[in-house]
Amino acid sequence: MPLVSTKEMFEKAYKGGYAIGAFNVNNMEIIQGITEAAKEENAPLILQVSSGARKYANHTYLVKLVEAAIQETGLPIALHLDHGDTFELCKSCIDGGFTSVMIDGSHHSFEDNIALTRQVVEYAHAHGVAVEGELGRLAGIEDAVNVSDKDASYTDPDQVQEFVEKTGVDSLAIAIGTSHGAYKFKPGQKPQLRFDILEEVEKRLPGFPIVLHGASSVIPKYVDIINANGGRMPDAIGIPEDMLRKAASMAVCKINIDSDLRLAMTAAIREHFAQCPEHFDPRQYLSPARANIKELVKHKLVNVLGCNGKA
Repeated sequence: MPLVSTKEMFEKAYKGGYAIGAFNVNNMEIIQGITEAAKEENAPLILQVSSGARKYANHTYLVKLVEAAIQETGLPIALHLDHGDTFELCKSCIDGGFTSVMIDGSHHSFEDNIALTRQVVEYAHAHGVAVEGELGRLAGIEDAVNVSDKDASYTDPDQVQEFVEKTGVDSLAIAIGTSHGAYKFKPGQKPQLRFDILEEVEKRLPGFPIVLHGASSVIPKYVDIINANGGRMPDAIGIPEDMLRKAASMAVCKINIDSDLRLAMTAAIREHFAQCPEHFDPRQYLSPARANIKELVKHKLVNVLGCNGKA
């Protein structure tokens, strides 16, 4: 089975009231953990690559690893560029075999965002590739994305129909209260997603797939393990999983997960070295890291996304 487009995935997800997990990948163990979990749960997948991941692991290596995962699992898997910020980057990924790209023009004016997004859409659609755009800006830090709280902004529902019509995008990332990175909310703060904005967007764009970025939940057990084994992570609160499940039952068809993967992997490695400081074989500490990722992804597929059994 070759790589697939996200378009059919999203049509099924919208009608079925679930979301597809879009998991960021950086190396072989992460890809194996994610895809092994999805195979056991018979779930469709989006594996996404940031510009930082391409620089770290090399475009060709990542594409071949994803192709190997398809061969091993037989699952429908889309390969997506996360937070492409230039036409040139999106074009490189399209030419290099990706089936979906995101062009993030949210840091531009509304008019310039439309122009840049339209440029990518025209090239992508001519090559059979789907495009995700973004309106609104999420706060937080993750890879090349760095937006301060003062520069963050919710998506304006009055702009979404014009944006989609003028750009021709296939899905739209919106800002309703999620944020990038592991440090989303301080203890005492109450996380709250703006479901009123999501409902209004859904009215303006009936049947259109919506995307949530910055949707990791910062699972406390992983933070506790990291800190118990020499880590220095401050207390933080992520997005409650019941809120994400509610969003997935509405117009949200794609939910991005990255920080939780990093926390699960780091927790396993720190715990391993605390227990076995004499080990130096990467297989010895990457095996439990891969197992942690698999456990985490299975939980997300079943309890948050609701896409198990939908492949």
